[in-house]
Amino acid sequence: MATDVETRMDTNMEAAAKIPFKWVIPFIVIGAILPFFLGGYATFQGTLIMIYAIAILGLNLLTGFNGQFSLGHSAFYAIGAYTAAILVYHLDWPVYAAIPVGGVVCFFAGFLFGLPALRLEGLYLALATFALGVSIPQVLKSSHLEGLTGGVQGLDVFRPAVPAFLKENFGITMDQWWYLIVFVVMLLLFWVAWNLINSRTGRAMMAIRDNPIAAKSMGVNSSLYKSLTFGVSAFYTGIAGAMAAIVIEFVAPDSFTFQLSILLFIGMVVGGTGSIWGAIFGGFFILTVPNFAEEISTGLSYAIFGVILILVIYVMPSGFAGLVNLLRVRIKNML
Repeated sequence: MATDVETRMDTNMEAAAKIPFKWVIPFIVIGAILPFFLGGYATFQGTLIMIYAIAILGLNLLTGFNGQFSLGHSAFYAIGAYTAAILVYHLDWPVYAAIPVGGVVCFFAGFLFGLPALRLEGLYLALATFALGVSIPQVLKSSHLEGLTGGVQGLDVFRPAVPAFLKENFGITMDQWWYLIVFVVMLLLFWVAWNLINSRTGRAMMAIRDNPIAAKSMGVNSSLYKSLTFGVSAFYTGIAGAMAAIVIEFVAPDSFTFQLSILLFIGMVVGGTGSIWGAIFGGFFILTVPNFAEEISTGLSYAIFGVILILVIYVMPSGFAGLVNLLRVRIKNML
């Protein structure tokens, strides 16, 4: 039986996942105009934050809403990135077509991985995904695939030019253009996730997370929903990886180590487990805080990052989304 603290945390998370849409509109407007007031580097950083947010949301669908632990989502991030890079580099595919293909490939990879993983739960599933995350970079470095993946040297991916109409009439730069593309994709995927969670499928996913035996007794096909959730989660992460490959214009195996899986997991927890929009704060945290810690001290960057993470978890045990929702409820009660 869950403790009172756990119950309050779950309640905060479920409520945080259902923020009224009218509250979201101002943030959408601000996000759309933000790149026109930022410098090129800040805009590029904002783009990476949104890409990480998409990957974190994918992990959250699996862990926060379905209860399956994964420590290997860097593998799906890498598969999405390399799928897009290979299509563009070797086959001259349009960049805009390569991105969704990267997501689809990851969906099938996640679904197929989820089938044998049905026999595993908890720490054993986490260990299996850990093995996946560790092995993929080694596979990409393999000499047998060097002609396809570029081996340890990786592949260069060049972004197409900004449409002439936008560049000439509005002065849109490359960084602003890709910020807006990623922004639109993020909004679309967040909207799909919100509808998924609030649908019959979403209720089945959360029922499996809360009580698998009760869900099965109610007629929920746990095997099917778990595999599909794994696939959808991998799809989100693959889309993020594909866009990262295009935005950064380069892919290499060492960019997708197990450390990336840990950062995505940290971003999910800090943003709010079981929260959709909290993934944005999670993306901001995992991109900026490690860089901030390294600026303070290169030799002690991991120690500083660990101290900051402990303080954040202590202050926000239910994540940023849970904290915001808790403050919203208290302010509402005071009024």
